[in-house]
Amino acid sequence: MCQALVVHPPGGIAGGDLLEIEVRVGEGAHAQITNPGASKWYRSAGPEAILDQALSVAAGGRLEWLPQEAIFFSGARARSRTRVDLDRSGIYLGWDLIALGRPAAGESFERGDLALDLEVHCCGRLIWTERGRIRGGDALLHAAAGFGGATAAGTLVLAGATVGDDLLAACREVPAAEGRWGITRLPEVLVARWLGWQAAAGRAWVTGLWSLLRPAMVGRDAVIPRIWNT
Repeated sequence: MCQALVVHPPGGIAGGDLLEIEVRVGEGAHAQITNPGASKWYRSAGPEAILDQALSVAAGGRLEWLPQEAIFFSGARARSRTRVDLDRSGIYLGWDLIALGRPAAGESFERGDLALDLEVHCCGRLIWTERGRIRGGDALLHAAAGFGGATAAGTLVLAGATVGDDLLAACREVPAAEGRWGITRLPEVLVARWLGWQAAAGRAWVTGLWSLLRPAMVGRDAVIPRIWNT
């Protein structure tokens, strides 16, 4: 298995930055991608910061996309776009974790705009898409129909594999230390979502799901990336 780290030397993303990440997993190959720490999106004086991620998996390939959380400072103007392209029998198992503001420093997400987009295609067909729009200070951040006061969120997506009833039931038994969570199984996609206050709690929950899904879908034991312990 190829295990690689995405390292951004400045340590943060500022207004006006454009980052492009491209990952291509070859036929029958297996790659696991993570990063050494949380990414930080700093407040902007006006320009938008953009992250474009293109992830492709050839026939029989496996991609595990396991970034640590992205912290959005109040005042950040960010656009994150991720596109996943799967070939026949390719599998994608990945997650995204976000933290709004810096509660430990007394900072809530009162200003800023976030656009968080994800598309998953299989053999040229769109099988999953979502568009997240978050505005600092918006009433939806506190409404029951929105974040409900939560300051962190996580989404795990498994695409290109079928999850059986027993595995689905086991995933639904994985507890979270705080917040709300739920799992939806669709014909070609499994989607798990979490809302809470501490990104670490969300990461622990999606890691618990991954520890069940990885052996079943990827055929390897769930071993935590060593870099997470540094």
